[in-house]
Amino acid sequence: MDIRKIKKLIDLIQESDVAEIEIKEGEESVRISRASATAPMMMSAPSMQQYAPAPAAQAAPTAAVESAAAAPKNFDKAVKSPMVGTFYRSSSPESASFVEVGQSVAAGDVICIIEAMKMFNQIESDRSGIVKEILVENGNPVEFGEPLVIIE
Repeated sequence: MDIRKIKKLIDLIQESDVAEIEIKEGEESVRISRASATAPMMMSAPSMQQYAPAPAAQAAPTAAVESAAAAPKNFDKAVKSPMVGTFYRSSSPESASFVEVGQSVAAGDVICIIEAMKMFNQIESDRSGIVKEILVENGNPVEFGEPLVIIE
C-alpha cells in the first residue's frame, strides 16, 4: 500500500468522527485508530441512553431496566461489530435481509453489512445456529464490539 494513501487515510480520520478504520488491499492491510477518540465515542452513546429515560414517564425506565437485566446473558452468544460504522441488514434497500429471526445460519454466512468510510464490509457469522434476535435497527450506527445479532 502506498504511503500517500495511508497519509490520506490519517487525514480523513482526523477530519471525521471515525475512531478506527481497517483497509485491506489484496494481501496488505492497514488499521488506523485514534485511541483518544475511541473512548469518548463509546461512552457518549451509552451515557445518553442512560440519562434520556430518566425524565420520561415511568413506563420507559421500567422497560429499559427489564431489557437491561435480560440482555447481558444473551450477549455471550452475540455476533459483535468488528468496527465502527453503519449497520445494514441487506445489500440494498430493495434486497431481502441477509438474516431474519428464527432463520438457521452456518458459520461464515453473511448476516449484515457495516459501512465504514464509504466501504461496505460483509459481517459473517462466527458460528452455526439459529438467529434469536437482531439487536440493531437497519441504518443505525454501531460501535466497535457492539452486539449485533444473537445466534444460539
